[in-house]
Amino acid sequence: MLKLIIGNKAYSSWSLRGWLACRQSGLPFEEMVVPLYDQEWEKRREGDEFAPSSGKVPILWDGDVVVWDSLAIVEYLNEGSGGDKFWPQDGAARAMARSMAAEMHSGFAALRRKHSMNIRQVYPPQTPDDDVLADIQRIMELWAQARARYGGDGDFLFGAFGAVDIMFAPVVTRFVTHSLPVARFAPAYMQAVLEHPFMQDWIAAAQEEEWVIEQFEKTPA
Repeated sequence: MLKLIIGNKAYSSWSLRGWLACRQSGLPFEEMVVPLYDQEWEKRREGDEFAPSSGKVPILWDGDVVVWDSLAIVEYLNEGSGGDKFWPQDGAARAMARSMAAEMHSGFAALRRKHSMNIRQVYPPQTPDDDVLADIQRIMELWAQARARYGGDGDFLFGAFGAVDIMFAPVVTRFVTHSLPVARFAPAYMQAVLEHPFMQDWIAAAQEEEWVIEQFEKTPA
């Protein structure tokens, strides 16, 4: 059976992506949650299970096969689950979806750095920094293009829930947690993501966690 090692569900955005990918694949998997930055963190990172990723999560084991990095996990699970659950079937749509997933994977550093994921909090709105606003604007452009060209009658960016929605799911939670400004069309898509059964399961589990990491908390204004 697959084994997925993830960090705290309240805070770990990359873990969320890996976990959603496992759920989307439909393949059975064992989940192992390890608390980030606790007293055992550095020692745990030196263990054999974490060595291939230098201690980063998520990390997926399939017997002796190991995959780390959330986008690589998506691709591995796509191959292992029939190739029809993650990406659009239309070639042009699939090309755009892969480009968007890759941009999310490597971009939007200001948003990620200044507005960390915290499933358990909703903070009052504050004016974001200019670099964060630029990230938000770009994300809105991407979402609008996908919805207009390929969304069709579905609720998600390319109609059905897939890899791109998985990659942007933590962004949706950041927009909510930090009450960030979004385009008028965006809340409907964000609601669809948050109400997806997989997301509901993750959010419920995050609410039950007892760990608190102060560096990912802030005092509401």
